[in-house]
Amino acid sequence: MPMPRILNDPVQRDAARRLRRDMTNAERVLWAALRHDALGVRFRRQHPIGRYVADFACVEAKLVVEIDGGQHGCTLDAERDAAMQRLGWMVLRYWNNEVLENRDGMLADIARVARGRTGAR
Repeated sequence: MPMPRILNDPVQRDAARRLRRDMTNAERVLWAALRHDALGVRFRRQHPIGRYVADFACVEAKLVVEIDGGQHGCTLDAERDAAMQRLGWMVLRYWNNEVLENRDGMLADIARVARGRTGAR
């Protein structure tokens, strides 16, 4: 069954566009690995979900991948994750250094979870 289209407000849409333009180095590295269906599923970057903007989202798998720097790991992240989970999304979080130092292991983890949620091989 197709997922219903959720229209986002212009402020959130503009924020997502700004975040796409101003990605961190770790986000750029991960996006290079995720784009063009490289893991067998399609990801979007800086995708609005509810009142939040996910770093990366696979709509088909309802999977969010968040890349965290030093400013993360707080109560606000837990609230954000809970809000996305209430909407049916699973959230995976990785630190910037994991992207830069263990990219292959992280990608294997993301691929395993995405395939498990979509039934893809």
